[in-house]
Amino acid sequence: MKVIFDTDPGIDDAMALLYLSKLPEVELLGITTVVGNADIATTTRNALFLRREFGISAPVIRGAGETLDGVAKAEPVLVHGQNGLGDIAIPELDETGLQPGAATQFIIDAVRAHPGEVTIIAVGRMTNLALALRQAPDIAGLTKAVIIMGGAFGYEGRGGNITPLAEANIHGDPVAADEIFAAAWPVTVVGLDVTHDIILDNDYLALLADEAGENGDLLRQMCGHYARFYQQVMGLSGVVGHDLLAVTYALHPEWFTVRRGAIAVVRDGLAVGQTAFWPEERGGVHSAWEGRPGQTICVGVDGPNVLEHFRSIVRRP
Repeated sequence: MKVIFDTDPGIDDAMALLYLSKLPEVELLGITTVVGNADIATTTRNALFLRREFGISAPVIRGAGETLDGVAKAEPVLVHGQNGLGDIAIPELDETGLQPGAATQFIIDAVRAHPGEVTIIAVGRMTNLALALRQAPDIAGLTKAVIIMGGAFGYEGRGGNITPLAEANIHGDPVAADEIFAAAWPVTVVGLDVTHDIILDNDYLALLADEAGENGDLLRQMCGHYARFYQQVMGLSGVVGHDLLAVTYALHPEWFTVRRGAIAVVRDGLAVGQTAFWPEERGGVHSAWEGRPGQTICVGVDGPNVLEHFRSIVRRP
């Protein structure tokens, strides 16, 4: 499986990247960065650091530092720390592994070079993907799959995490998200409806850190900050494994319950960033969803299988 990982590291991004790095069935073509959990210089630096720590050969390609909606957002320091990785110590890095050029062009070139073979796993804002579509609309028909972590559709009573209606990645660039859902490529949305079923509790995290070899201490340090956030805000004894679930879907879609339908994103106003779903079985279509392709949203997941799989993969030497 050929994969582009589009990311804004981010603690849960780091967990997902470690997951990917341990999968021999995945050929990681590149790690494209985007503004989000920190500014673009920091997320790119973090990607280079994680690439080195995880022994990844794929290049890092710097992406968009500004969103298409033109609205600057505060960085989620409470969640991911000042440096995006839980304020762990990060040494000075050179640019080894940073490929010249823009993430947008890298995505276009990779998809065109491998028509029908590339899966894009995007766990940050959708800015790079939307820019690639604007520049080269033909890639929609050439991409095997787009799997995103983002959105919230209200299943199990789950709303947004940045506002009551909006999830952070979609709220971060609602214009970009709306454009990628409107394009004729196959998008699967792994959102808060299912990610909140993936709780890595403190006992699981301690076991994972002990088993994860040379990356164990790194996981332990990053997750310390993350766990404090979840304890303070949600009362959880552990963390939510948001981004890793997008990787799991790429490998085991059979562990998920899904629905099909058209998706639109509210671009402004009180509900900005809300993901609005028109199920196929409802029939008809309102003008707001007219002409949009059917996409896939995840509404249920086999949490125990996911957690066991993640642990079994991450502890590989």
